[in-house]
Amino acid sequence: MEINNATLKSAGVGFNAAFARGLASSSALKDRIATTVLSTTKTNEYGWLGKAPRFREWLGDRVINAIAKHGYTLTNRSFENTIGVDRDDFDDDNLGIYGPLFEELGNAAQTFPDELIFELLKLGFSSLCYDGQYFFDTDHVVLDALGKPTSVANTDGGSGLPWFLMDVSRPLKPLIFQSRKPFTNLIRKDKEDDDNAFFRKEYIYGIDGRCQVGFGFWQQAWGSKQTLNAANYETARVAISSMKADYGRPLNLNPRLLVVPPALEGVANGIIKSALVNGGETNKWAGTAEVMVVPLLA
Repeated sequence: MEINNATLKSAGVGFNAAFARGLASSSALKDRIATTVLSTTKTNEYGWLGKAPRFREWLGDRVINAIAKHGYTLTNRSFENTIGVDRDDFDDDNLGIYGPLFEELGNAAQTFPDELIFELLKLGFSSLCYDGQYFFDTDHVVLDALGKPTSVANTDGGSGLPWFLMDVSRPLKPLIFQSRKPFTNLIRKDKEDDDNAFFRKEYIYGIDGRCQVGFGFWQQAWGSKQTLNAANYETARVAISSMKADYGRPLNLNPRLLVVPPALEGVANGIIKSALVNGGETNKWAGTAEVMVVPLLA
């Protein structure tokens, strides 16, 4: 193949098309459990997470809801992924081998945010959220109906494989994906006088983006490393459904998503999908949630 501006441009168009196919080849799992927040700065503050306003009967002057400040901030991080194409492959008209590679690059760009979100979910037992406690903890502080601090749990501990029950129906889901620059633009350095081509006979194609992940409301998620069985599932459901905000206000949560690693898929389906259990008894938990199997939790 003769290498000139036209052939380099044509190759770039082909690589970009393969990249676009990869982007479209899979859907983002993160959107099931994480709210995407568009960022326009280096760092975003989520101090308002500590207080959700409630309605009251309007008697006299308005009562202004002072938003509790917890100093929870997410600073965007930069990520990149780059592919080098040997100029000899241009000379030898051997570019077909790169199509699947660029398609896989597009798939990686689509699924990389999933990796960040579900890695954070696994770390929720040892990573702090907005109130200064681990996201999954036994002593989150909430004010009771009389204004007295009380400890509230969204985990029952354990040491086995982790599983999670969530209410993901609210505008703000249990986790946050903060997007500053999406991973959608394939950049080319394929001019003959680019240093990479001149010194290393290599054309470079890459993508980059900026983002960060963090925790939302801990009340919407239960994390457990106890054995996944009907009794522990019931404990999780009751705990989330009974969650209250400060001063005893019910949060009206309804956990309907059970998130498990592949090793717990069968057990989860037995709890959620089986109509009968224990040799013929009606399964009271049948249809109470959707089972979401996430290979990234393996």
